[in-house]
This record gives sequence, C-alpha cells and structure tokens, in this order.
Amino acid sequence: MKKQLLMIALMISLGLSSWAQEELAPYLGVQIPGDISSLSEQIQDLISNEGFHVIGQYQVADRDDLLVLCFTREDLKKVCEDFEDRGALASVLKVALRKVNDSVELSLLHPNYMFYAYFGDDYKIQAPALKKIDQDAKKLIKGFGEAQPFGGGLTADDLEKYHYKVMMPYFDDPVELEEYASFEEGLKYIQDKISESGDDIKLVYQLIDERRQTAVFGIGLLNVELGEPSFLPIIGERHIAAMPYDIILQGNTVTMLHGKYRFALYWPELTMGTFMKIMSTPG
Repeated sequence: MKKQLLMIALMISLGLSSWAQEELAPYLGVQIPGDISSLSEQIQDLISNEGFHVIGQYQVADRDDLLVLCFTREDLKKVCEDFEDRGALASVLKVALRKVNDSVELSLLHPNYMFYAYFGDDYKIQAPALKKIDQDAKKLIKGFGEAQPFGGGLTADDLEKYHYKVMMPYFDDPVELEEYASFEEGLKYIQDKISESGDDIKLVYQLIDERRQTAVFGIGLLNVELGEPSFLPIIGERHIAAMPYDIILQGNTVTMLHGKYRFALYWPELTMGTFMKIMSTPG
C-alpha cells in the first residue's frame, strides 16, 4: 500500500513539474473578418455572458484602428484580495481589437500568464479559482476560431520570478510615485490630476475598494511625443492588450510596476537595443 501511495505521489509530482515547464504566451489571438465597431459589441455581449463586466475601453494611441476593452468579475476581485502586494493589479483582464487590412485581430491578454507573474509562487493558493477565470476568459475568443499564442513564451517557473536581465527589476521592485496623508486624500489627488491632464492622459478605468483602501487606475498614455503614439510603433502594436498602463493606490501610497519589468513582461521578445529606445517610458 505504501509503495502504491509513493508511486501516485511521484506521478503527481512529475506531472506538476512538466506542467510548470510548459511555455505560456502572453497573448492569444485570432484574425476574423469584420469591423472593430460591430465586433466590439459582440465581444462585450460575450463578456457579459461569462459573468464579467466591462469597466473601461479606449482607442489605444488615440487611433480608431486600435481598441482595448478592460473587464473584471467579482470572483477575480475576491481572489486578488488574498494577495496584498499589488494583487489588485491582476483584477483587470483585457481584450484588444486591431485592424489588419480587411480583417480584425482579436487578442486576449493571457490571464494565467499575468497571474503567474503577479502572484508568483503564491499562485497555488488560489489555483482552482484562477484556472476557472482563465478558462472562462478564453471562451471570449474561442467562438471566433482557433486562437493562436503569440508574443513569446515563458514557463510558469520563469514567470514567478521574472525579470528581463540581470540587475533588472522584479514584480516586487515597484516605483513609488507619491505618498499622501491618507487613502482618501490620495484618491482625490490622483483623480483631480488625471482630470487636469488634458489630452495627454486618459482615465480608462478605475477600480476602487474603499473597504480595503485600494484603487487601481488604468491610464492611457496619449502624449504624441512620449506616450503610446511614440513607443508602440517601436516595440510592437500587436501587443496592445497589455495597455493601458496601470497604477495602484494602496493605503496612502501610490506605486506602479517598473517600466523595465512591465514592458519586458508583455513584450518578452524585445531585444536590448529596442528596449533601450523606450527607456524613458512611461516617464
């Protein structure tokens, strides 16, 4: 009996090890005929049918041929509460529509790719719930055809401790932007500054949890010289489901993931030469 139990445990261990070594792509995409406007309506209906709800959308780089929809679900927000280190950043999923000649490329930011990167080794704490959310999100594009992974590939083990190069930042090396006297003061200050920023900044979504004193803001960087119109053509517009850039207020401190981490994570195939061309982003 003991030998049988040991054999079962060994098989499970080997299975998990093999699974951890399977590469995950940051995006899943499929090209379909149609126009962005009508397809966007279809996608929003599908999002609703899976119990998610859209919390924001915008034309990336202020272009009508690039659209991102941001959405979440109550179980996802609940799961993220278990991860105190900026876990709420993972509570927003994204799907993009990009015009390609006479077709539209529909792409999904791979939820599990993000979950492994943001939650690290703690992913296993909520693995069943996170896998269910990942599967439900993938249904949004499944009906349009066989989605193809793109954008590179990293294993779960790589994502859990991801950084681009030696001496580059990790997930837990964020940039501290500002500190306030209280959560309430910080929330008002950030909202006011965004509203005063004119055409350079667009508030795409805000996800506020006053009980936990956490707020996540999705911010479109639309400045022509320094924002998305400048850096996306350099690093690749196909990856727009990684946008908008997000910042998070927790308690009285607002932070963001370091650009050298976040851009590298969602554009993992970037060469160092190309990476250096956007070194001042998000500025």
